[in-house]
Amino acid sequence: MSLGSTDRGLLTSDNCAVIFIDHQPQMFFGVANIDRQDLLNNVLVLAKAAKIFRVPVILTAVESKDFGGNITPQLLDLFPAQVPIERSSLNSWDDPKLVATVKKTARKNFLIAALWTEASLVFPALQMLEEGYGVFAVEDASGGTSKTAHDAAIRRIEQAGAVSVTALQVLLELQRDWSQKDHYEEVLAVMKEHCGAYGHPPEALRLVLRANHFQTMPAIRRSALL
Repeated sequence: MSLGSTDRGLLTSDNCAVIFIDHQPQMFFGVANIDRQDLLNNVLVLAKAAKIFRVPVILTAVESKDFGGNITPQLLDLFPAQVPIERSSLNSWDDPKLVATVKKTARKNFLIAALWTEASLVFPALQMLEEGYGVFAVEDASGGTSKTAHDAAIRRIEQAGAVSVTALQVLLELQRDWSQKDHYEEVLAVMKEHCGAYGHPPEALRLVLRANHFQTMPAIRRSALL
């Protein structure tokens, strides 16, 4: 994939957009390669990263009335003014409305998260690559019906030229420099809510200091604490 549309290989808020495909109850239910709560957590990290840095977002759902159900409300609530693109095709790139929306963004790089990986991610990713788009598959915000299915799908699109990333990687890549304070607090808030100990500097520092203090204790005092 050409790096000409990126910032020396990196994504910025000005050179990419995000597509969320089929994050619906029925599709979540079929995911087996990752814990579903972890999957939702990663989806929200990606969505909040896009919202914080004002990256264009496209939402689409397949057969929401008759099959999949509405897109998960936690995702919809982040983009209340946005109407998801309804489709019948498993391949969202077959839908003229989605293709037109993608072209309207005027972006060449697309982060894609989808359920399920083996269909809703693979099909549009392969065809977008054929048309010259940069495709970045957000692996941990996508899920397949088995680990084998998910892994095979990721390998297939990587072999075709796609790049795999994680939701947290996207957030940090968009922030890029902690001296940039415009979104500093928002980014830390997302990390504190969704990414474990990171984002809790005082707590993390106390743990490190406590561990170091423990290691410097005489052996007899350490054994008394164990």
